[in-house]
Amino acid sequence: MRSFLFYLFSILVGAAFFLFARWVGNDYLFFAGYTVLQFIVLATAWNILGGYCGYVNFGSAAFFAAGAYSSVALHKLAAGIDKIFPESLAGLMNMILPLPIPILIVIGGIVSGVIGLGTGYLTLRLRGAFFAIATLALAVVLQTLIVNWDFVGGSRGAYIIRPNDIPILGSYIQYLFLVMLVLSVIAIATARIIERSRLGYGFATIRDDELAAEACGVPTLRLKLIATTISGALMGMAGAPFPYYIGYLEPSSAFGLAYAVNSIAMPMIGGTTSWVGPLVGALLLGIIQQVATVTISSAVNLLIVGLLLVGFVIVAPKGIVGLVQDFMRARASDQGRPTWRSRLAIFANMRPGAR
Repeated sequence: MRSFLFYLFSILVGAAFFLFARWVGNDYLFFAGYTVLQFIVLATAWNILGGYCGYVNFGSAAFFAAGAYSSVALHKLAAGIDKIFPESLAGLMNMILPLPIPILIVIGGIVSGVIGLGTGYLTLRLRGAFFAIATLALAVVLQTLIVNWDFVGGSRGAYIIRPNDIPILGSYIQYLFLVMLVLSVIAIATARIIERSRLGYGFATIRDDELAAEACGVPTLRLKLIATTISGALMGMAGAPFPYYIGYLEPSSAFGLAYAVNSIAMPMIGGTTSWVGPLVGALLLGIIQQVATVTISSAVNLLIVGLLLVGFVIVAPKGIVGLVQDFMRARASDQGRPTWRSRLAIFANMRPGAR
């Protein structure tokens, strides 16, 4: 029942924002909302490996870009059917291609999930800073491959011509917003289910003490492979619609530092031990960055993220969620302690002659 209410509340909040943006009549709200929802998916995906398992991943941009360039490759494939396929297959491929956005999201998730599985198998025997450096190297290697792959534009980039309108909804950006809204609900629901399942308990044992977990018979390598696959797949799914959102994709934008930094900073600021943390951090940082982009400049976004990250690491190492949990625990414990008024009443009753 609580899960049903959670999903219903999430859909109602998204629907309320969608209707409000349509009532205002400003498509920028959909552009900004898409970016915030995209950060929610990326932060939640990163937290499955970095928060639940305790393995810091600096290669978020690589999985995001893999999903984005899988969509670009399929778009280029659809545009050059007559040149690529023989006449016997051209007619069939014209019926299949171009693929709709939901199918591209699934394909992007599969591609990035496979990359995550392979990367996990090669690097998860590393721990700590060595694993973090290995994931950073993955992003560099993958970006080098994309830069030298002329089919998807190489270093020149690739233009993606999207429809201006879509039936029923009207503006295409509204359609992309709804797609990302559904994807963000799926990502949060996935993290929530994992956290409360046996799989989540296994992840927690790896985070707390991996050696002790191995000694107790926990299949740590298998669990870490599952975490890297799910995390990579969700990041790739977030990147799949990105070429249609931006219209022009180049390696520097797909592998941008902003995705790697925000994917780490948002769960750290929100809290890494719960699915609520990445959601809170993504909403906070995402909205602040969108406001800064309009009022100041997008160049200060990473500066804002860096300052907030340093501040929260010093003031609230457990994030916003951890800070609230500590406050609630302290308040609950204080309720069982005698207050100054109760102490005064006890003292008054203990004095000589008191009844």
